[in-house]
Amino acid sequence: MSVAETIETASGFVLDAPPGELQDVIADIKALVNDDSAVLEGVAPAVEKYNKEQLITTKLPGASEHVIISEYNCLPDGRFFDVGCQSSFEFDHAKQKASNPQSWVLESGNAELIKALLRDVAPHVKEHYPSSPAFGVYPVQDDAGVAVVVVGNKYSPSNYWNGRWRSTYTYTPSSKDLTGTIRVDVHYYEDGNVRLLTTKPVQVSLNSGTSAEIVKTIAIHEKKYQEELNRAFGALSEGAFKNLRRQLPISRQKIDWEKIGNYRLGQEIGGGRSVVR
Repeated sequence: MSVAETIETASGFVLDAPPGELQDVIADIKALVNDDSAVLEGVAPAVEKYNKEQLITTKLPGASEHVIISEYNCLPDGRFFDVGCQSSFEFDHAKQKASNPQSWVLESGNAELIKALLRDVAPHVKEHYPSSPAFGVYPVQDDAGVAVVVVGNKYSPSNYWNGRWRSTYTYTPSSKDLTGTIRVDVHYYEDGNVRLLTTKPVQVSLNSGTSAEIVKTIAIHEKKYQEELNRAFGALSEGAFKNLRRQLPISRQKIDWEKIGNYRLGQEIGGGRSVVR
């Protein structure tokens, strides 16, 4: 396999990394290629793309709140900005660490709406995303729109699962349209490897386009989608997953394992004619 082919394959591994497991994937790639610098440098663009698409969260030095890495708040020089903390900062994509924060001032014709959204989104996030939440509001589309981004991460590697909820919305003041996408990504890997990937589009025409209406609409759609997922999981548990398990005997009686030798296979357990399985 050529270096180019190796880079392409390794980049695919990076882009498919489950939530909270990018560092593990990078470590595995290093081991597979014997720390080949050409390959590691070659996958750097994929690592950067992954961080932006996955809305990776990080903390600025000395700060307690999480900020988001995304295409919405990336500056031309490669730095990122956060409206809430009024800072720009550098970000090491391989290590997923922020550094060198500097003062940054929002310049936007939608500045008042952005600040109002930051204020109004905060209670929604704190109520519905109790574990390591982050949110941001940014000017987009050459200042013709406003992006609202919400991320909820929950990692439990000791229990062999990690998950991430990502919501991205764009509000266009001129048309009062709110469009967005909700994505859920959960990886469970104890004695197996199961991954849930779901996507839910959102498209709504608003009446007033105020910050309160935007946040209320977001909250309604996110609650509705969470309820849809809960119903789907319940159906799987009672349907497909249940069918994968061995059914109880027709008698619906528990087996006395100490007396198992006295049962006539199929006749007493199954309640019908004897069948050897």
